[in-house]
Amino acid sequence: MRRIVFCDFDGTITVEETFVAVLKKFAPQLSTKLLPEMYARRVTLREGVRTILESIPSSRYSEILEFTQLQPIRKGFVELLDLLEFQGVPLVVVSGGLRGMVETVLDNRVQRVHAIYAVDVETSGNFLKVNSQYEAGTELIAKVQVMSKYPAYQKIAIGDSLTDLNMALEANLVFARDRLAEYLDEHQKSYIPWNDFLQIRDYLVKLWK
Repeated sequence: MRRIVFCDFDGTITVEETFVAVLKKFAPQLSTKLLPEMYARRVTLREGVRTILESIPSSRYSEILEFTQLQPIRKGFVELLDLLEFQGVPLVVVSGGLRGMVETVLDNRVQRVHAIYAVDVETSGNFLKVNSQYEAGTELIAKVQVMSKYPAYQKIAIGDSLTDLNMALEANLVFARDRLAEYLDEHQKSYIPWNDFLQIRDYLVKLWK
């Protein structure tokens, strides 16, 4: 594989931080307590997200998916998919949020994505139970571990937040916005700032000429 794109979902493909909004809506007290601690890196994503998710009753899972359906996708995502398909470059969605949310928002675009890696939850008990194949270190989805499954000479990362930091540090080329850009400044890692996927598409068109 020559090139591959790894793309975050929450606040990247979606306009809003969908997963954070879900946590705040369905577990407001724990979210108020733990989200600032996670952003400050005093509590790991792995520990904080699991604690919040597993406090939500399983009976509310369908409400979470209904809430997710309303979330708009950031401008230019389909156009980026068009370019990647034309170039034969796979796009892998790597999300620290719930797989069900990702699939709900992508809807009929799911088939155009090479793979989705996200958090699964079991709903058979009274409360949601987190089940993640790629749990490691500080993360529920260890994005670098996912990246290692795909040998390629150019690994491109697209993201916006703390959950994308390790992925961005590992990538050859990074498109970063919002909190991720701030974290990368701290790490002195270069990146391309972006606001919508049309900008990313246009940059890649020039790069790959």
